[in-house]
Amino acid sequence: MAILLKQIFSFFKLLNSDTGTNSLAAGLACGVVFGFAPILSLQALILLCLIFFFRIQMGAAFLSAFFFKLVAYIMDPVSDQIGRSVLESPGLRPLFQSLYNMPIVPLTRFNNSIVMGSAVISFVITIPLFFIFKKLILQYREKVVARFKETKLWKAWAGTKIHDLYTTYTKLY
Repeated sequence: MAILLKQIFSFFKLLNSDTGTNSLAAGLACGVVFGFAPILSLQALILLCLIFFFRIQMGAAFLSAFFFKLVAYIMDPVSDQIGRSVLESPGLRPLFQSLYNMPIVPLTRFNNSIVMGSAVISFVITIPLFFIFKKLILQYREKVVARFKETKLWKAWAGTKIHDLYTTYTKLY
């Protein structure tokens, strides 16, 4: 529980910082795919490597993955129907047979209807969610943060010596 709270607080710290919106939105969008994918699978390992390789906010990705893991669990019946229809389509059967006979591809567990349906759903909604997350982050920074910095509480806090020490510390480290 403490780890989750730490991730939430660090996410809000990232939202309020000057961190790029693309990096945060990409982290949230990768968390969607990470949340819908099985934990111990090849696609989760590949996605984790992509998160480390590119400039994607890892904290945002893990926080988003936690919440979308719950959404994926709720959507399992829908994922099962979508995955079953994809796996049982006669036009794709030769492709799935050749993929299953490859050495590493079966580790993705694509032959499971829930895994296939979750992958289809997550890949379909990831790109639109990236742009939605980006827009929401920009709106949050423009409206909420700007309004909070105009309050008397913030101005009183910004005028203290502790705030000056904190900003000096964050600039140095």
